[in-house]
Amino acid sequence: TGKASKDVLCLDEKAAQAVVKLVTKSPFKVVEVEEKPVMRRPSPPFITSTLQQEANRKFGLSSRDTMQTAQKLYEQGFITYMRTDSTFLSNEALTAARDCIDSKYGKDYLPLQPRVYEAKQGAQEAHEAIRPAGNQFIDPDETGLTGMQLKLYDLIWKRTVASQMLEAKQKQLSVKLDSSGAIFAASGMIIECAGFLRAYV
Repeated sequence: TGKASKDVLCLDEKAAQAVVKLVTKSPFKVVEVEEKPVMRRPSPPFITSTLQQEANRKFGLSSRDTMQTAQKLYEQGFITYMRTDSTFLSNEALTAARDCIDSKYGKDYLPLQPRVYEAKQGAQEAHEAIRPAGNQFIDPDETGLTGMQLKLYDLIWKRTVASQMLEAKQKQLSVKLDSSGAIFAASGMIIECAGFLRAYV
């Protein structure tokens, strides 16, 4: 139950029904439209902490289970070392990611130059980000993996590839409507260019 204040008016049922009756018999008129362009850049490839956070958010995995699954992927040669605080990608990885984007999504999703993510201060420069291993990224569907190993590899593959894709261009739309003096507001987002969202949301 709400409480009345200088900015909030609490209505009983009778008063609320009167408002409903008033606005339903009057036409709605758009009184204000605001459009705002929004540019979203892809996130950097995974480090240990961000992989744990995403695996928990998307799959409900604990940090321990995430690292155990990643360890198995590493031992089988599917991913690079999973204990790292560096977002650095080698030239080999950048080329592999760009090849994946070109073949799977097309050149329209490739920036002119590879994206370089600055390592945070104190990060171990010798380590790469967590990424699919090798100079060609194996498509998740072609790994033969199953269960949580497949899900985690797919997550790492998508995040790595998306980190090298174009920005997503969106338009934030806010609309105000008037009906008999009652103002209603609605908002939404229009995707004008999906960019990296094609690979990773």
